[in-house]
Amino acid sequence: MTQYIDIAVNLLSERLKHDIDSIIHDAAKQHVSPLIVIGSDLNESAEASAVCQQYPQQLFNTAGVHPHHASTWQPQSRQTLRQLTAQPSVVAIGECGLDYNRDFSPRPAQRQAFAEQLALACELNMPVLMHCRDAHQDFIAIVNEYRSALPKGLLHCFTGTKEELEACLHADLYIGITGWICDERRGQELATLVPLIPNNRIMAETDSPYLLPRSMRPKPKSSKNLPQYLPYIVECMAALRQQTPNELAQHCYRNSSEFFGLNVPPLMVDD
Repeated sequence: MTQYIDIAVNLLSERLKHDIDSIIHDAAKQHVSPLIVIGSDLNESAEASAVCQQYPQQLFNTAGVHPHHASTWQPQSRQTLRQLTAQPSVVAIGECGLDYNRDFSPRPAQRQAFAEQLALACELNMPVLMHCRDAHQDFIAIVNEYRSALPKGLLHCFTGTKEELEACLHADLYIGITGWICDERRGQELATLVPLIPNNRIMAETDSPYLLPRSMRPKPKSSKNLPQYLPYIVECMAALRQQTPNELAQHCYRNSSEFFGLNVPPLMVDD
């Protein structure tokens, strides 16, 4: 049986948080389990851990501060985050990084919050799930500053250039790919880069509820992306890489399990 792990689900977003039971069930029917719930600020990270406790082995979460919320980072935030990572459901620090596309937080604040979270990950020997948009030069410089002491790093939702991909692979990062590759308008360059990612560094994700694959047929009635659509994204990736969907799914599952330190039992699906 082909299994999948969705490495980035914004389950506590307003578009998803009211349907958690059905989202988990519908994903499991497509053999997508467990789901990694993203923590984008300290409060949401704590809430994510509480939700994960209700769904053991089905949900795990990250804990961190997204660059959009970097202006909320305070001197005590590092200690608060350290305490959050003690929850058994927390499998990575993040989502952290830089976003110069929207600049919802000042860039100096983004860089400081990112660096402090990487430093904490080094201290705790934890993997990091990262975000970078229109900020590659500063992003990779900060990553490389901490990389030697950082156990594992993942750049999720990669949408960069060939040069940026090469720099991330040189830093031995894992690369997360979304349904962006299914977008004939924006995903053309990414489609050419997906074959360049080594088998042992690629992961698949929905970034639900965002980035519904535009090429899905029949097209879902709702624009809300869901973890149950992850196999479609893997199929698209596999075609670009000239692999079978099952082969690529196995690579992604193994990489995701190893990165997050997951040891979950085989999935049992109730129809």
